[in-house]
Amino acid sequence: MGLFHRDRVEGRTPEQLALMRTAGLLVGRTLEVVAAAVRPGVTTLELDALAEAHIRDHGGVPNFQLVPGYRHTLCTSVNEEIVHGIPGGRVLGEGDLLSVDCGAEVAGWNGDAAMTLVVGGDPAARPEDLELSADTEDALWAGIAALRVGQPLYAVGAAVEDAVTAAGERRGRDYGIVEDYVGHGIGTSMHMDPQVPNYRVEGRSPTVCEGMTICIEPMVTLGDQDNTVLEDEWTVVTRDGARAAHWEHSIAVTRAGTCVLTAVDGGRERLASLGVPFLQIEPA
Repeated sequence: MGLFHRDRVEGRTPEQLALMRTAGLLVGRTLEVVAAAVRPGVTTLELDALAEAHIRDHGGVPNFQLVPGYRHTLCTSVNEEIVHGIPGGRVLGEGDLLSVDCGAEVAGWNGDAAMTLVVGGDPAARPEDLELSADTEDALWAGIAALRVGQPLYAVGAAVEDAVTAAGERRGRDYGIVEDYVGHGIGTSMHMDPQVPNYRVEGRSPTVCEGMTICIEPMVTLGDQDNTVLEDEWTVVTRDGARAAHWEHSIAVTRAGTCVLTAVDGGRERLASLGVPFLQIEPA
C-alpha cells in the first residue's frame, strides 16, 4: 500500500472535535456491548446484529456499511484472520482469538476502533495469544504517545515497531508487523489522508498539525506477517496460519493534549501512565 507524502494535513476545530468525540464514544460503547456478548456458541453475525442495533438506537449509522460492497457493521476476524473478516454463521469456540473492528458515523463525523479478545475469557486462552493481544495493544498506545503536534507523523510507526520488537525480545519470539494494512486519517469520512504506517518509514513525513485526527491500528502476528485475501475478497489471513491481533483507536491531538476519541474515558488513565497530557473533549 502506497504512502502519501503531504507536508500539511488539515486539522479539526474544537467544534468538529466535539462531534468526533460523539461518534468515537458511540464506537467505544458499542465495542463494550459486543465484548460483553462474546461467548462460546455465539455467531459472528449475532454480534454484528447487536452492534448495528446499538449504533442505530443511539443516533448513529454503521459506517462500514457505507464502504462499497460491504453490508455489515463489524469486521470479525478469528484466529489466523488478520482483518476484514465478514460476520456470518461461524460459531465461536472457547479459546478462539477474536478481533472486532467497528465504526460509526454521527452527524457526518466518524469514529473507528478495534479490539482483540479471547472467547471464553482469559482462562480459556493460550498464553501466547494473551501476550500477543496485550503486546499489540501496548504498541498501539506507544504510537499514541508518539503523536505530538509539530512532530513527524511517521514517529508513530517507529514507536509502534519499537514496542513490538521489544515485546518480542522479552517473549523470545519474532512477532510479525503487518505492513499491507495501515492506519489513516479520519473525519467526515472513515478513511482519509494521511496514511499512518505501523512501522518505521524513511524519508519525508507529514507533520502532525493542531487538531489532527487519525486512527492508529497495529496488526501483529505470532508468525510471519505475509498474508493473503480469501475468495470472499475481504478476509485477510496469515499465509502460515499463525494467529493475529488487531487494536485500533481514533485519536485527536492538540498542543494542549491528546484525546482518544474512541476510548470511553478518552484515554485519560492510560495517557497519564505514559506521561502524555490528556485533553478532555466533551461530546457534542
